[in-house]
Amino acid sequence: MATSFTYWDDCVDLEDLEAMWEIPEVRTEWLKAGEVRGHKVHLSRDPDGQPYLTQTEMRALADIVISRHFYSQIDPSMICAIAELESDRQLLAMRSDKDPTEPTVGLMQVSQKTVEWLMSELGYRQYGEGDAYFLFRPFVNVYFGVACIKWLSKFDKKKRSEEFIVRAYKGGIKKVTHKSTLEYWKGYLSVKESYPARKPISVRRPPLSDAPEPSSKKSTVVASDDIYWDSRTSPEDMADMWNNPEVRRQWKKSKEKKGKSRFKQDENKNLYLSQVELKAVADIVLSKHFRTKKIKSTVLCGIAEVISKRFVNGVGDYPGIMGIDYSTAYWIYLELGYRAYKLETVDDLKRPFVSMYFAAAYVAWLSEYEGRERTLEFVAQAYFVGPKKVNPQDNSPLLLNFVEALNKYEETKRNRDSCCIM
Repeated sequence: MATSFTYWDDCVDLEDLEAMWEIPEVRTEWLKAGEVRGHKVHLSRDPDGQPYLTQTEMRALADIVISRHFYSQIDPSMICAIAELESDRQLLAMRSDKDPTEPTVGLMQVSQKTVEWLMSELGYRQYGEGDAYFLFRPFVNVYFGVACIKWLSKFDKKKRSEEFIVRAYKGGIKKVTHKSTLEYWKGYLSVKESYPARKPISVRRPPLSDAPEPSSKKSTVVASDDIYWDSRTSPEDMADMWNNPEVRRQWKKSKEKKGKSRFKQDENKNLYLSQVELKAVADIVLSKHFRTKKIKSTVLCGIAEVISKRFVNGVGDYPGIMGIDYSTAYWIYLELGYRAYKLETVDDLKRPFVSMYFAAAYVAWLSEYEGRERTLEFVAQAYFVGPKKVNPQDNSPLLLNFVEALNKYEETKRNRDSCCIM
């Protein structure tokens, strides 16, 4: 190995280094080790003198890359566990098991050939091309590793399981079920389970206009159990839904039964909530968990109409009926203390009540952003693009669509909504 990194500054840009300093766990670890902000930060070294990342640094790096470039579609714990197995978190790790002429390198053990394919065919060009040691740089290496994992997660246009992704990452698509990748999968599960949890960073939302619209030609294959409310809703919340007069009337009309209440489905088998169901979920969540907050249920409904079209699984890269990403929700869970619902994976956000709960918490936080009482226009726009990108003069289709949806809910439910406007 002709290159070596002594400091973080040798292998990351200043912006990336500052992002690492902003992670509380990293900052605490570095300060405890005697590092000083504004000065060069030493990389840890193993007994052989090879630079490596601590588990805290690895988790922070994964969080930053995912939140910047993949909008929380990938579980950071998966990235950390794979890096642990592939490189033992060594920055300069290199192997040539498969092809001596095409070694895999770095934290995620990616090859130059794979990177060239990701850039040319799939458009992953965030980091462009660099020198001969380009792929040893931690942010670059993890970026391309995550890009490969994202591709595997939707291989052949099918949503793939965690086991499929991990085993394919190790041995390729053809060896997903081969015994040669089984031990790797078992090792992955063990490493992931023992990996210390870290608080994800707050994600920077992309403009919602970049999210793909639901396609009338595309259908979603759902498991038979998933067509029922009961499979994604607690018994207590289901009881509240049945106690809602309008929901009960609608469900009885469609001959739903307690214990097996079906989601609505469009012609392509995509699951969605009716407007009555959506409003009921918002009302229940607010009455149970946000009584002291000035949030109106119709506002949440208006957001849902714009961001998910009421689809249970969400639209594009926005999971769930409220389209709130995993990193933001998990930050709300850990940092703001909203823990009425468990939040372990992104799939939890595809449960209507969970999605609505964390969206309501996010709206509550936005309504008092930076200690100031905010207008409805600010909150809606901030929900879609992030509070730092709010433009008071904005008249984008997003905001106009939200106002239109809000007016629709206000007209139909004007006399039923007990919450206050923000």
